Amino acid sequence: MSTIEKLLKNTKLVVIKIGSALIVDPATGKARSNWMQELGADVARLRQAGTQVVLISSGSIALGRQHLQLPAGAIKLPEKQAAAAIGQVELAQLWSNAMRDHDIRTAQILLAPEDTETRRRHINARSTIQTLLGLGFVPVVNENDTVTTYEIRFGDNDRLAARLAGMISADLLILLSDVDGLYTKNPHQTQDAEHIPEIKQINDEILALGGDANAEFASGGMATKLAAARIATQAGADMIICKGRATRPVSALLTGAKYSLFHRRTSPKKARKNWIAGALDPKGQIIVDKGAQTALLKGKSLLPVGIKEISGQFERGDLIQIMDETGQELGHGLAGYSAEEAEKIKGQKSQIIETILGYEGRAELIHADDLVLRGDLADNQSIN
Repeated sequence: MSTIEKLLKNTKLVVIKIGSALIVDPATGKARSNWMQELGADVARLRQAGTQVVLISSGSIALGRQHLQLPAGAIKLPEKQAAAAIGQVELAQLWSNAMRDHDIRTAQILLAPEDTETRRRHINARSTIQTLLGLGFVPVVNENDTVTTYEIRFGDNDRLAARLAGMISADLLILLSDVDGLYTKNPHQTQDAEHIPEIKQINDEILALGGDANAEFASGGMATKLAAARIATQAGADMIICKGRATRPVSALLTGAKYSLFHRRTSPKKARKNWIAGALDPKGQIIVDKGAQTALLKGKSLLPVGIKEISGQFERGDLIQIMDETGQELGHGLAGYSAEEAEKIKGQKSQIIETILGYEGRAELIHADDLVLRGDLADNQSIN
């Protein structure tokens, strides 16, 4: 079994990033709908093998500018935002049509970097994507170009894809590109450039191969892809750079297509635990009873029924401290409810949360995925 076969076999959740040039033909400005439908076959194949799939798709600006009949070349920022607003509607419809041929339903999500980094937004976005995946949908994510000027000016979806992969604890990130991986030199300029199939560590030497982010070869290209690789691998995801132009590019990997594989530095679970443990200054404190303490030590979530006391002011997504009845710290976690809501449902069974709050919320005050206990990290990182 090849390296890529083993990797895909062990992948439970994959993020696939698609650039604008793969969605829109640069020569005609028309959408490459046939290619999108063929990629849908790859998505169907992955899902049949038990792998959940999230797509990150550029293309809204390229599609929208055609409707605005804007001239070729650079356009002003407000025009880009207007083009994104128009093109996003078409992009969502194109993906819906492409996946419908394979009996796959899609959902649209617009994100900005803050949505993946701010804990409150992070927990909401993560929960939404997990819910969609659980219901059998393929989320199609794009940067929120209409309001997020940073993504338009400097970004591309490479780094957003890496942040998202970390946020949802993906095992693998695939960047479909116009190049088939990382080379020792610029392959467009040097004949003796050597392809690098596997990268186990992203050091200064590797980063230097990406060149200047403003260089012709690296603009929106290799420099940002290497930055994405560092983010993804530190977040527990392997990352692949490969050519996307081929029909069914993911299947092409299994039949010998070139790629560069960046190996993860940790597991998705440990990376998330580190991310949570790295948060400073808990906003509140919760004291749990012995039953809840036992459940937490077994890897279970914290339910409202096991809460004895609540202090501090916190909102959903804030970091809170968990204590046992003797005053010993058990760990830290991300709150699924605000302090006001938690006070109302403490000591109560999850089945009656809707009756108490007037709406149906999550069953857990802190989900096991959002919880770090003392000694939970392999490197014995302390919780400050």
